[in-house]
Amino acid sequence: MSEGLRVLVTGFGPFPGAPHNPTQPLVARLTRLRRPAFGDVELSSHIFPVTYAAVDRELPLALLQHRPHALLMFGLASRTPYLRIETRARNAVTMLWPDAAQTRVRKGSIAAAADARRFGPHTAKLLRAAKATGLDARASRDAGSYLCNYLSWRAIETAGADTGPRLAAFVHIPPLARAGAVRRKGSPRITLEELVDAGEAMLLEMVRLARRAG
Repeated sequence: MSEGLRVLVTGFGPFPGAPHNPTQPLVARLTRLRRPAFGDVELSSHIFPVTYAAVDRELPLALLQHRPHALLMFGLASRTPYLRIETRARNAVTMLWPDAAQTRVRKGSIAAAADARRFGPHTAKLLRAAKATGLDARASRDAGSYLCNYLSWRAIETAGADTGPRLAAFVHIPPLARAGAVRRKGSPRITLEELVDAGEAMLLEMVRLARRAG
């Protein structure tokens, strides 16, 4: 790839039930990394408000502004105690829970007569990279039916376009343990530092894969 590699890393803002979304500090830490492997890589970030309208409006704008070769997205799975590498986006959207703007969708699917969309075989390599750091990471076939799944669907659409990123991936992170807090049974066990290590490993793998794709 003759031009510098560009990677866009995204997270989400707060939403009902999660006034502090840990994807925000994670994305900030990852895009500030300075490593020899990132010497010719332009790392940029974007934080989406947790609304369907924001995803539809801001994803195309972010892709146009940053023109990433790879897109690495993070979202919070508040009831999952481990890292989830999503392998696909379901053609489903919840009609029960409103988004952060109190908007409820009026139908339970994203597109008419469409099957689930897959990210691709590179998700298995991201999973191996994350697990190599010692973190509990697992593949997932169910990204839910809320904004994380919706963004995944829209991102896979863009990755299939001529001007879109060559690679896209979505990672669900668990709630994080507070720094210095005593770990109790049933409390969050993964720290931000551990998550940054896993995120860096996945980011390095995305860079490697994007170079090969280029």
